[in-house]
Amino acid sequence: MITQEQVDRVLRLSGNGLPCVSLYVPVLPEQPGRSTFMTRVASLLDGIRPLSSDSSLDHAARLSLREDIVKLEKSLAFEPHQPGAVAVFACSGKDVYEEVWLPRPTRERIVVDSDPYVRPMLAVLDEYDRACAVIVDRGTGQIWEHYLDQARELEAIRDRTLRKPDYAAGLAEDKVRNKADELSKRHFRKLIGELKQLFGRRAFDVLVVGGHSYEVPNFLQFLPRDLRDRLIGDFTVDRENATPADIRNRVQKIVSDHAHQEQRRLVGDILEAKAAGRPPSAVGLDETLWAASLAAVGTLAADEEAAAPGVVCDRDGLLARSGKSCPLCGDPLREVPDIIDALVETVIDDGGEIRHIEPETELRTQLTGALLRFELPPRPTATG
Repeated sequence: MITQEQVDRVLRLSGNGLPCVSLYVPVLPEQPGRSTFMTRVASLLDGIRPLSSDSSLDHAARLSLREDIVKLEKSLAFEPHQPGAVAVFACSGKDVYEEVWLPRPTRERIVVDSDPYVRPMLAVLDEYDRACAVIVDRGTGQIWEHYLDQARELEAIRDRTLRKPDYAAGLAEDKVRNKADELSKRHFRKLIGELKQLFGRRAFDVLVVGGHSYEVPNFLQFLPRDLRDRLIGDFTVDRENATPADIRNRVQKIVSDHAHQEQRRLVGDILEAKAAGRPPSAVGLDETLWAASLAAVGTLAADEEAAAPGVVCDRDGLLARSGKSCPLCGDPLREVPDIIDALVETVIDDGGEIRHIEPETELRTQLTGALLRFELPPRPTATG
């Protein structure tokens, strides 16, 4: 499971004068197996082998690269467990090695630079919310991290409670109830304090609350505005009898429903912007490809099932559905089996956001849409 701590470690990585190797290898469901995966790994590593003997680099840099290549060959010598992509960041000279599994394929690439190349990793991970699930009752609270269909318990908080309503024989019933309520409030405030620290560190994107039907509303009353704004749902559960799988499934359903709602909202925003003319937007594959060719895409929405052949200009980056020569520079256009893959990677390279749209929306027929950084000039006509 990818944790926020691991992502933070990658973002802090630096060669401090030595080269850092960033490697991305897709693992496609239609092409499983170690031989296919390792062929791509070997080809990428062969591309940087000359650098390990390049005299323009100092001895320490060359030695670090050689050790990186050997370590990557050994570490990636096993068949990946599931489709997606493997991202590896290494600098042996500084004892740096981080391997991250990504839930979506990315373009295969290898980059050698002073800092790790993290933009493709962040673009993929940015599509998924990291959810904090809190299971509450009067005396206990469990905090779980839910991310990419996986869950892990972070901490459990236990506070003093009344053992039974008549624990204080001879006291008035209202005093007993008031004491129990005060202990419950104190517990809820402590639990909320922990949540504020977690969200303050940006460890989570959204909040889900579960517990007994009579406890959850009481707890929600104590939520401050900043946490209430992150709340995407609550559910009823008996903490003592529910299994971790039960809780995970309930939380995942809420997170998935929220993600689909946000995806529909984005598509609606794009369509409304297109109808109103402001802010600038693009609807349909042809218009979106032209926008990406100009690095104009701020947020790209692509239907999950979208796929289409197309052409790319390797000189100026033009993307189009068809054509023989580039209308911008005249160079021959290269055919690609799926132009939407090229579109996604281009937007990532230009610092844009990607959103794959899972529920059926108008993009099912339009394929793609986008919110743009600026108005587009007229699209040129492809030749050939």
